[in-house]
Amino acid sequence: MAEVGSHDYDYVEAGTIDVKDLPPLDTTTNKIMKDEFTTGLGLSIFYFILIFSIPVMNWFAPAFAFKKIWGGMTVTWFVTTIVMMAMAFIIAYVHTAMYEKRLKQYDIANK
Repeated sequence: MAEVGSHDYDYVEAGTIDVKDLPPLDTTTNKIMKDEFTTGLGLSIFYFILIFSIPVMNWFAPAFAFKKIWGGMTVTWFVTTIVMMAMAFIIAYVHTAMYEKRLKQYDIANK
């Protein structure tokens, strides 16, 4: 059993390593990082499109956007609060599921 506070790596003080001095990533890690970036970028764009659709809905469909649904809550407020919060959780779930699938693909989780 390891001691409390012990590390499996050599401690390096922050600010003492220049990124240019690091060795290049191996091909598997490089591929995973590129895939992660693509996944994150795609999900971010999707979320921004959803967020941007709210003012577009307000501008082009005000009768629908400002329709009251529950206790004075409008469709716009419902979409902004409830739907967008749910979308944040869904996007996080999708990202996690894709990451785990990627780990299995490269068989990293079992090493």
